[in-house]
Amino acid sequence: MKTVAHSLNPVGRTGGRAYLRMLHDVTADYVEWRTVPDYKRTYGTRRWRKLRHLTRLAPTIRALRHNPGVFVWDDLSLLLFTPQMRARSIFVFHHYEPLQHDSAPVEAMLWQRLFAVLPQCAAVVCVSPYWAQFLRDRGVPGVQVIYNAFDLPEIDNARALDRHTCRTEFGLAPDTIAVYAGKAVHWKGTETVTAALQNDPRLQVITTGSNTIGAATAHYDLPRAPYLRLLRACDVGVFAPQMQEGWSRCAAEALLLGLPSLVHPIAGLGDLAHLTAQPAPDFGRLREQIYERAAAPEAETKASYEALARFDQNYFADDWNRVLRQAAA
Repeated sequence: MKTVAHSLNPVGRTGGRAYLRMLHDVTADYVEWRTVPDYKRTYGTRRWRKLRHLTRLAPTIRALRHNPGVFVWDDLSLLLFTPQMRARSIFVFHHYEPLQHDSAPVEAMLWQRLFAVLPQCAAVVCVSPYWAQFLRDRGVPGVQVIYNAFDLPEIDNARALDRHTCRTEFGLAPDTIAVYAGKAVHWKGTETVTAALQNDPRLQVITTGSNTIGAATAHYDLPRAPYLRLLRACDVGVFAPQMQEGWSRCAAEALLLGLPSLVHPIAGLGDLAHLTAQPAPDFGRLREQIYERAAAPEAETKASYEALARFDQNYFADDWNRVLRQAAA
């Protein structure tokens, strides 16, 4: 008999939605997933988005009170749960970043209340050691780390693609160094990278995603397969966000696909930088660093791949199977 688990609908392109989608996929044989809408992702206007989401979701959560199963939750709406519901909840904590608050000043108070009730949960899972310690420092015991994981056959297929063919597909000239700067969205640092490199015609900054900042780069908003081909075509990654991230999937996938990178060691990205031995960007000499990283030996890029390849879907399924069994017991 399958375990019943409730979660928000994993629709969207953020790292948190990718994490939840993979969790649904790798546990589908033994978990019956029942989802509720994630309303905050449906509003075009950011201001008060999370409060509108909570108000709209409240009746749905009330209706779930007596439903069987566990809850796998990663949202402030855990505050709408009864203590009895939290006792059968696994909370997935990705990161905390006030820069992303859309309902200030109320949102900060809601987060502090969330930290206070997390000890009532059956389990709390983080995506990197930095954030596990962040919660322990706020009185949340027994936090577990289950990293972002990767579809390794998909990654290996992309690694095996002919790089020159990929560069031709995206119009990258042979004499340029393609610098992947991640998603062109707020607080990811792409504007800073672009400004630091704009006077060198041999360096072409590449960005992906929805481009909410109007980045003046070679920008691509791509489905999954061509996105991986674009990463394969690039030479160097630079990940320099101002915001505190969980454990950047963009940066990790770039490293898996062989891009020697510069990684700002902030929050969860610091864990990723340490694990893969990537240096930090120095904006006083970023151009020189790019040329140095482009010449990194193959042994270094292979070591980064091997450091991350252990976080495959089998690892993810095993760790989550254990947590789900414990919560459902």
